[in-house]
Amino acid sequence: MSAPTLVKTPRPERRDGGSVADALRRQGAAVVFVLVTVVAWAAFPNFGTPGNLGNLALDSSFLAVIALGMTFVIISGGIDLSVGSVYALGGVLAAYGSQWGFFGALLLPLAVCGLIGLVNGLLVARTGMAPFIVTLATLLFARGLLLAITDEGSTTYKITQSEAFLEIGRGELFGIGYPVYLALALFAVGGVVLRRTGFGQTLFATGGAESSAVLMGLPVARTKIAVYTLSGLLAGLSGAMTAAYLESGVTVIGVGLELDAIAVVVIGGTLLTGGAGTVLGTVFGVLLLRVIQNVINQVGTLDSNFQSVVSGLFLLAVVVVQRSLSRTRS
Repeated sequence: MSAPTLVKTPRPERRDGGSVADALRRQGAAVVFVLVTVVAWAAFPNFGTPGNLGNLALDSSFLAVIALGMTFVIISGGIDLSVGSVYALGGVLAAYGSQWGFFGALLLPLAVCGLIGLVNGLLVARTGMAPFIVTLATLLFARGLLLAITDEGSTTYKITQSEAFLEIGRGELFGIGYPVYLALALFAVGGVVLRRTGFGQTLFATGGAESSAVLMGLPVARTKIAVYTLSGLLAGLSGAMTAAYLESGVTVIGVGLELDAIAVVVIGGTLLTGGAGTVLGTVFGVLLLRVIQNVINQVGTLDSNFQSVVSGLFLLAVVVVQRSLSRTRS
């Protein structure tokens, strides 16, 4: 008796609109960035000059470092409103700590800003307080501490004792500033951590369905503490880099920067509800925002405040599109 012949039936073609929606959400910022850059390059002769592109990359790197930490926080389902004030505090502490040399200028802002992030994480993870309220409180605390250190902003600390520290902000390699290379290295590490480690998978699970993650035995509380601590550290590091670039701790920077950080993360495709996002999308979100602002400056006839109007309208459009794509996916 012969064995029955197995007939392989062809697998039906899958027409999944959700996969298209996911692709558009993840890569939409990159597509728009390329289009805007091509138009700007053709319309404004000064846009494509090496000097302008170098300044654009350098300016983007400071925001990008902050946005990397914000990406992890938002993927976890949280929000961090304190990064703008922590960024400014980090710059002042770096300038103040420079009197003890390179390590004083670098370690002091990292220690204090990391501690603020740790407090955020502990309050959110251990007490169940809303991230919005917790980080709003630390926003006020960090700004108040900054003003206390600088005598209500009347004292500006100069970086004069550490030439090595100044190289972090002002040094160049092949015509590109060191902060750009540092930001790229941090994003490369962040991408690996997010996609190739158990911590990254726990982060996605926490943001996607926290109650399910708890039932699965995942370390949800430790993950939240880690991402808020990371956000504080990166905001402090960005502040220290800015202080090295400006050669002083400027007290008026960072106002509203937390909104820019949230905007570029969302523009890059990370869902505000948590559970989905990429660091590469955040990179394109930062670049897109900075290119739009640069184009407005190239026009010259528009008021600088118009940048905020354009950024707000663009963010609103992105959130609406994300909402539509999420419905398509489900």
